Amino acid sequence: MNKFISRELCSVNDKYSFEYALNMVQKYISSKFSSLLHEEHGNSDSSKKAQIKSYIQKYIYDSKIHVEGLSQEELVSKLYRDMSEFGFITDYLDRSDIEEINTNAWDDTKITYTNGDILPSKENFLSPKHAEDIIKKLLRQSNMILDMSQPIVRGHLSKNIRITVLGRGVIDDDIGVVASIRIVNPQKLDKEDFVNKETFSKEMIDTLEVLFRYGISMCITGATSSGKTTVMSWLLGTIPDNKRIFTIENNVREFDLVKKDENGKVINNVIHTVTRYSEDESKSIDQEKLLETALTSNPDYICVGEMKGSESFSAQEAARTGHTVISTTHANSCEATYSRMVTLCKTKYDMNDKTLYDMVTEAFPIVVFLKKLEDNTRKAMEITECIINNNGERELRTLFKYEILESKIENGKPIIKGQFKKVNNISEKLIKRLLENGMPKQELDKLLI
Repeated sequence: MNKFISRELCSVNDKYSFEYALNMVQKYISSKFSSLLHEEHGNSDSSKKAQIKSYIQKYIYDSKIHVEGLSQEELVSKLYRDMSEFGFITDYLDRSDIEEINTNAWDDTKITYTNGDILPSKENFLSPKHAEDIIKKLLRQSNMILDMSQPIVRGHLSKNIRITVLGRGVIDDDIGVVASIRIVNPQKLDKEDFVNKETFSKEMIDTLEVLFRYGISMCITGATSSGKTTVMSWLLGTIPDNKRIFTIENNVREFDLVKKDENGKVINNVIHTVTRYSEDESKSIDQEKLLETALTSNPDYICVGEMKGSESFSAQEAARTGHTVISTTHANSCEATYSRMVTLCKTKYDMNDKTLYDMVTEAFPIVVFLKKLEDNTRKAMEITECIINNNGERELRTLFKYEILESKIENGKPIIKGQFKKVNNISEKLIKRLLENGMPKQELDKLLI
């Protein structure tokens, strides 16, 4: 045993702390089998995993290393997880019932579950340095580097996992690291799920489905984690297989709309694209450039993952020239969404606000506002139609809304009760447009009940 490692890390009766055992085993494996260890990443093949585990097992047996509360098998698995994977974070990354993993400090990680519960993780990092090491290893999987020159890192770990990390330089050293990991759309939801979870009423979700199917562009708005991407992904999945869909996303693809039959043959018509960043600006491909490409690819539906810059102007241009466009943005109401779009469009052209407002309201007549309430449930708070009157004036008409009837605290938990309410039918102008776009009369009649 290495006599230079502090015995303060050891517990009594020849039992050692996990941190002590990890230090010992890491030094041994790194010195003897470093090449094998460096090849090992989170999802490597089972033979390498078994090989490294066998080396760990032999070492702790020969060295008589025991950790209080862990069997030797459990100790081997936990040591392997820390050395070759991402510590206790590994256990949460592939679960379908997890939405967020938020580390506020090395000893404080909270897990957000799909049912709305926010609970402390069962384990924490061992120290500030341990937290920093594990998160850096996680970032390296996507070629992201966290250091003093770059203490804030944002990116994707995979096509459905977003991560934001704060390191030393912007947080206290004794915190270790702050990390927010969002697992986007961990569960594929269908119409019944939205109704059963009371995110929408059946009438609301039916209305959105047929409006989008028959060519009405819309924007889904709300704060982060309100469910915008999940709803948009579902709507795109309702489009008939013979219609061509062109999706545009930032950095990493989250949508997976391609359908295959039992023989692996693609049965629908989808193009998925992502932006590409380069230090050489001439080689960067942004959402705006992909939108230009989309317009020459004969799409029936265009999805812009998120409007947050100059692509907003191109998106509204596409919608006003006859394409069906769906997108999301961050705003705190349906009405505020149009003001947000105006602000974003001005990053492209410094045009008159009234002119831009007229353009974006024409482009996106339907806005859906989603909100995560205090009780952690997600609700479609409002669906509006912007009506353009004959004199050119705009009228914002609420089609549906969610009314909060009661809000209280029971046993320390917020309880919110409310109801969905239909307020108005769609306008005569929108009815005319739907009929022109091929909506059968019987479907329209159901919409107007």
